Amino acid sequence: MISQTLADRLEAAHARGESRFVDDLPLAEGTLHAAVFPAPCAKGLIRSLDLKKAERAAGVFSIFTAADIPGENQIGNIIADESLLADGEFHYAGQPLALVVARSAEEARRSIRLIELAFERLPAVFDPRLACAAGDLILPPRTFVLGDVESAWAHCAHRVSGRVDSGGQEHLYLETQAALAVPSERGRMVVFSSTQSPSVVQKTIARVLGISQNQVEVDVRRLGGGFGGKEDQATAWAALAALAAWKLGRPVKLALRRHEDMRFTGKRHPYSSDFAIGLDARGKILAYEVTFYQNAGAAADLSPAILERTLFHASNSYFIPNVRATAYCCRTNLPPYTAFRGFGAPQAMLVMEAAIVEAAWAMGTDVAVIQEKNLLREGDVFPYGQEAKNCRALRCWDQAVKVNDLQGRRFRVGEFNRSHRWEKKGLAVMPICFGISFTSTPLNQAGALVHVYTDGSVSVSTAAVEMGQGVNAKVRLVVARTLGISPQRVRVESTNTMRVANMSPTAASVGADLNGRAAQMACQMIRGRLLRVAAEELGLSPTENLAIVDEAVSHDRGGKSDLSWERLIRAAFSRRVNLSAQAHYATPGIHFDRQREKGRPFAYHVFGTAVCEANLDCLRGIARVERVSVVHDLGRSIDPLVDRGQMEGGIVQGIGWLTMEELLYSPEGLLISDSFGTYKVPDLRSVPDEIDLHFLEDADNPEAVMGSKAVGEPPFMYGIGAYFAIREAMRAFRPDKPLAITTPLTSEKILLFLHG
Repeated sequence: MISQTLADRLEAAHARGESRFVDDLPLAEGTLHAAVFPAPCAKGLIRSLDLKKAERAAGVFSIFTAADIPGENQIGNIIADESLLADGEFHYAGQPLALVVARSAEEARRSIRLIELAFERLPAVFDPRLACAAGDLILPPRTFVLGDVESAWAHCAHRVSGRVDSGGQEHLYLETQAALAVPSERGRMVVFSSTQSPSVVQKTIARVLGISQNQVEVDVRRLGGGFGGKEDQATAWAALAALAAWKLGRPVKLALRRHEDMRFTGKRHPYSSDFAIGLDARGKILAYEVTFYQNAGAAADLSPAILERTLFHASNSYFIPNVRATAYCCRTNLPPYTAFRGFGAPQAMLVMEAAIVEAAWAMGTDVAVIQEKNLLREGDVFPYGQEAKNCRALRCWDQAVKVNDLQGRRFRVGEFNRSHRWEKKGLAVMPICFGISFTSTPLNQAGALVHVYTDGSVSVSTAAVEMGQGVNAKVRLVVARTLGISPQRVRVESTNTMRVANMSPTAASVGADLNGRAAQMACQMIRGRLLRVAAEELGLSPTENLAIVDEAVSHDRGGKSDLSWERLIRAAFSRRVNLSAQAHYATPGIHFDRQREKGRPFAYHVFGTAVCEANLDCLRGIARVERVSVVHDLGRSIDPLVDRGQMEGGIVQGIGWLTMEELLYSPEGLLISDSFGTYKVPDLRSVPDEIDLHFLEDADNPEAVMGSKAVGEPPFMYGIGAYFAIREAMRAFRPDKPLAITTPLTSEKILLFLHG
């Protein structure tokens, strides 16, 4: 049962399951439904596309192909390399070739089977290393350098190299991709989209239709989950719905079914990586070289930005004086891979931790000894040139060691393994350091519009999209605290391109940072005007210290006055004082030079340390993460309940990526694991028995709103510790057998290692 306190802070309709998503919106009479005719294999040359039978099918109004697009057949955001509808060639299974519009979704899907496609199958590539060898890159390789790696090798007492292969991950948001496009008067188009990027959808629809952006209104009430999968990937479905609505002059809805969503959309990027690490005799890392081969899929999507963040996080939470990190963005014939929680950082951190684990194994020492010895200190320099400021890596580590009695736990794990032949335990420590900001500097801006109404209620619009991460709850609290009123007075509106223009996506964990700060600034403007009115009402000097606390004006001379919030608002309106404000916030001091690959791309970093313990049934190959204990640098939390939920969800999602979530494709590039029955995610029986969270105290962050720190993505990386805890248990059973570093570490892979 939800407590009254929690219920008060949730939308009542949402808590009761009554909140509306795109697929729940009431439809106007005459609304049509669309379905996509997809490419049947990974790569082919279109010889003919016969639509005649499908066009005559019951309920079909029209079928659109690339030739019907009035503007540009282009939806690429970073690089213009992705068609809305394939023209001439298709480059991955599931790529939209045609759009069928009918009276119902069922009729649209039935008619798809009547379309006759003649095509020539072309050779396809699925391996990023093969694509790189063939020179099929989306953009030239990039390299971050610190120090001189080549010279440093000579001073290394130990040098270890290896390979890491990390798999993709399906977003599996509960709400599938969906859009409803409604033509309006004078050539306007209103689109209700399940997107994290309303302005990108607006801009792309305008491009596809050949109209100006002010003719396209995009509205987002909420998403049923996103995790990055709706940052760029929602755009195509909104543009297709808008195309059909524009051509037919009627509302058109396009909502994917689960198996369609899983087959047609991009996932977390798989990576294949090579590393070499050099250490002195004491365990100090002197040199680290890493090469990342990113499987980008058939088009750029957000891969270049994700690849960049991989490079930014190549050394994780460690200071290494000599680093060379190179990354290749490789084009393959799979659906374009896209943003996912962590945005390329988890793949990099996995390789860094693998290098340390393999080095410790070769040296015969404890992994944690090497980790602790090389943790970042204040003023250390990252490979991209930024200094570590307010560095809390050691503080998190020391508290995690103390809270978990790490030495005692390691001793008990060793005792357990010595006394149990067919059951083993593993223990691993995972420090993290995650940079907060969009690495594309221009995206670090946000706007807010705040209205105070004459009854004292407040409306706030920002660019933040609520997708279950609690950003609306945080914005609501920021507004309430800044104005000195109850949160119950504050309503957070839908995210709409007509109220806030030129929005950055809700991504990169900065939704509350950027939009909360913009809302705070707007409220500060209104509060300043109100306090001047209060001084007049109370007969005080404007220079006296006045404040609004608990919905009443207070001042130094007499404490709390009898001038209530509602009376103050009425007085301000009577004096014709503006009770609305628009504010714009841009993160200060950040920059990055891509020619030099140096700069200050992040406003701040989030630090933390997790201690993970796993149990392994060596007969059946079943691993279970028993405990994850985290000490996390959260700053001063705006909403501890929301942040705790983000922590727990991120940890479990990270464990899922590394241990069970496996993407399987046919030789033709068709996704096989395309349903809940074939794609396994953590359930209540597979999550850790205990997730123990500790937040640093006295750790305010001056770089974000109200001393807080971002929390969306950093916890995901703690799942890497669970992966290495399982590997430690596996090695306890077969200590002399080489163990490849590959994910996900499924039961099948565990069994093959234990008994193969």
